[in-house]
Amino acid sequence: MWVLLGIAVIVAGFVLRFHPLLVILASAAVTGIAAGLDPLAILAAFGKAFNDARYVSIIWIVLPVVGLLEANGLQERARGLIARMRGATVGQFLAFYMALRQGLSAVGLTSVAGHPQTVRPLVAPIAEAAAEAQAGGLNEQEREEVKAWAAATDNIGLFFGEDIFLAIGSILLIKGLLEQYGIMLEPLQLSVWAIPTAIAAFLIHGFRLWRLDRRLKRRRAETQP
Repeated sequence: MWVLLGIAVIVAGFVLRFHPLLVILASAAVTGIAAGLDPLAILAAFGKAFNDARYVSIIWIVLPVVGLLEANGLQERARGLIARMRGATVGQFLAFYMALRQGLSAVGLTSVAGHPQTVRPLVAPIAEAAAEAQAGGLNEQEREEVKAWAAATDNIGLFFGEDIFLAIGSILLIKGLLEQYGIMLEPLQLSVWAIPTAIAAFLIHGFRLWRLDRRLKRRRAETQP
């Protein structure tokens, strides 16, 4: 039962808001020591797991392009676009973006959108402009909260959408890990069972976005004379 100490390390690390990678490494080390492995054996296990389950993907360098677009007024045009769309709310916009992000991720296009590519230059400014129109103005804390909602929506769309794609690294990682324990599954089986989870994630986060819309609408009603 001592090997379960690794779970306690994960819980404590996340509660204390330590860096996730450090928490995972510490948890694995504690589990290995509790199982009676010496430090070299633990290090060897890290290396073997990394080598067996590491699937390399192409990383597109988009930051210079995003920087040029922002320098030429991309965020201002995004704000102007949402300002001309009467009745559009931040919740509706982010729900649409989440559906798009999930759909693209489900067919393997995980690099089409993301924090540097779309959230910072487009999604966050549009969401901020929509929230400002809804609430009749935002303070600095509320602006940062809307940016956080935009980033979280991207994370949820990607995380729960990519597992539907057969050849994504996470599916192959799960398949490789289960095979080490004698559990043989095809990637299609894992992908099919990821669909209900993706739908549930969309509905749950969509409900949270609906509550955000209601809160902003209520704030506008309270501030108006």
